[in-house]
Amino acid sequence: MIQIDSTLRPSDLASKLNRFWQLSAEKINLIENNYDASKGSPVFTSQGKYMARGWTEWTQGFLYGSMILQYDATGEKAFLEMGRRKTVESMAPHISHMGVHDHGFNNVSTYGNLLRLIKEGKIAFNEWEKDFYSLALKVSGAIQASRWTTIKGGGFIYSFNGPHSLFVDTLRSCRSLILSHCLGHVLQSEGDHPISLLERAVEHMKATANYSIFYGEGRDAYDIWGRTAHESIFNVNDGNFRCPNAQQGYSGFSTWTRGLAWAMCGFAEEIEWFDSVKEADINGLNIKKDVLPFMIRAARAVCDFYIDNCPVDGVPYWDSGAPNLYKMGDYLNKPADPFNDFEPVDSSAAPIAAQGLLRLGRHLQKNGEKETGNRYCQAGLTVLNTIFDEPYLSTGQTHQGLLLHSVYHRPNGWDYIPSGSKIPNGESGMWGDYHAREVAIYIQRVINNEPYHTFFNIS
Repeated sequence: MIQIDSTLRPSDLASKLNRFWQLSAEKINLIENNYDASKGSPVFTSQGKYMARGWTEWTQGFLYGSMILQYDATGEKAFLEMGRRKTVESMAPHISHMGVHDHGFNNVSTYGNLLRLIKEGKIAFNEWEKDFYSLALKVSGAIQASRWTTIKGGGFIYSFNGPHSLFVDTLRSCRSLILSHCLGHVLQSEGDHPISLLERAVEHMKATANYSIFYGEGRDAYDIWGRTAHESIFNVNDGNFRCPNAQQGYSGFSTWTRGLAWAMCGFAEEIEWFDSVKEADINGLNIKKDVLPFMIRAARAVCDFYIDNCPVDGVPYWDSGAPNLYKMGDYLNKPADPFNDFEPVDSSAAPIAAQGLLRLGRHLQKNGEKETGNRYCQAGLTVLNTIFDEPYLSTGQTHQGLLLHSVYHRPNGWDYIPSGSKIPNGESGMWGDYHAREVAIYIQRVINNEPYHTFFNIS
């Protein structure tokens, strides 16, 4: 269980953040100067060098989005120009990509961040540039929403595995539907029939909350409050749920911790959007009655599971049911050990989870639950205090990664195992590096009393 430091304040992380952004700039430049883009998008490192290996180009937006976040944090215009140019040159295929569930990763991280910076006054206003980013986000949200499976009582955005497959991490792609909706867009089907992007986003969130999250209510023998399944399988002929499954986790009956983190962050940031909406009813949805209750319940559950199933310093092992964890003894009551002989940690889950903890905590503080909100916020700060320092912060001058000890796909054996080690360690993933930067922006703005960072600050 995380040993929550109740004395930490955001300002206590200021010096670590300064060092973090210095190292971040070095890593971005290392990749830009040394990576061969003709091989595909960089996904994760092997012996400190980024390499391409993925099912889709799902990390390209994280690379260019990191450049944009670097500018956001430091004001260094070279990074803005780099990220903006790369977005315009390379990201167009992602806007209309019908074969993936990753629009909320690729397009919100690039076009979304650029539009946000224009709206915040950090990029000089240009009408055509604003309209360009807005159009990209409109189309992206609609294309993502078209990847749809109808089930009993709703539906979901299906994964690249096919119409039967609901991934827990797709929750974060609901951001693309929300942004498109905010920009006044709809998905049109046969006969010019309009389909509400917001309604599809809510239906996907409900499916995730109902099938990907467990609440200790006896769904199966492994039903524990806050446990998540990476994948939920449905019979597409009759719309019935069939079973939990895992692609990157150990099994459908254990919790892949990065999937857990996606749920924590996704629910928390989408709760913030619904909480910001002025209207009591949108498209027939009563927000306080129909939406926020199930989302807050799901967010609490996954955040509680993370706190209870992490080592004391807040960095998780790659799966809560990894088969050799028992060989490590009482591993939850000591700091995570990325150099052990049995199971790897996955540091990339930590910044994603920390953002979820901080956002949910703030929401609860604002809405009358100060004690519970404080607990989540302090847990998030405890995680950041760990990962913004060694052995997780990458200080090697030639290592291209920023956050060390990330794991990509343990079951497939894709992660590099150093000589003399029995498990993967010492490497980075583009998603982990990006989300470390994203949560660093979040906490830096809190420290500096700057505008609160949200994905939807575009209007």
